[in-house]
Amino acid sequence: MTLFGIDWSLGALWLVAALALAIAELIAPGFFMIFIAAGAALTGFVVLAIPGLSWIAQALLFAAFSAAAVAIGLRWYHRDRLAEPSHGLNDRTAKLIGKTVEVCEAIVAGEGRVKVGDGTWNATGPDAPAGALVRITGATGSVLSVELA
Repeated sequence: MTLFGIDWSLGALWLVAALALAIAELIAPGFFMIFIAAGAALTGFVVLAIPGLSWIAQALLFAAFSAAAVAIGLRWYHRDRLAEPSHGLNDRTAKLIGKTVEVCEAIVAGEGRVKVGDGTWNATGPDAPAGALVRITGATGSVLSVELA
């Protein structure tokens, strides 16, 4: 096949398509176009190795390689998310657990307020007078659970 005065094999065209898909992934990041590019690249290598493949066989190879690459990619992304421990990023209350804070409004009948940094939070726990030190043991929404320190 001659294109722009260059004699291209079909395998080379598949590799150019793979490169174009990889560049598209860089321009508009998603998570699947790179796997489609991998399918096109594998198809290109097969077509270079076996030059007489029909266009139907090439399309089927591309579909199979792309589907396999996407399936592997999804499994890989899913595994990484499960293996990654939560560091409390965007979970402010999780970072507070274990800290000792001061009661600013007495905890009476299990409810009161504690001073955390420069703000105050609702708290539940054993009765404690204002000024007492308590340790944060957990949180439900924005209500901290505390125990006497």
